[in-house]
Amino acid sequence: MTSIQWTPQKSQELDKILDSLGSVSPTRKTLVTTYQHIWGYFKKKCTDEELHQYLKLLDELQPDNDSLGPFLVQLTAKYQIDYLQKSRLIIELNEREGQSISKN
Repeated sequence: MTSIQWTPQKSQELDKILDSLGSVSPTRKTLVTTYQHIWGYFKKKCTDEELHQYLKLLDELQPDNDSLGPFLVQLTAKYQIDYLQKSRLIIELNEREGQSISKN
């Protein structure tokens, strides 16, 4: 069995790949999948109004017209979901929208 060594060159290659992925624009399908995963944290806690708003925004969702992400940021703040508050996506959406994810 051969041993695979992690080298500085492999580290640079990985960094280059990760950097290039940061510039890939999401598709509607990838946004839907991601947002449905996030919604799972709220589905048993949300109000009927929040459920209807989620379904409406999900139906209207387009990569260039994303109102669902900011809505999920608001729910993250309201319900104080620690895992989501620390997630890269919620943090980036929060920064983009200038919203606060803390309840205070």
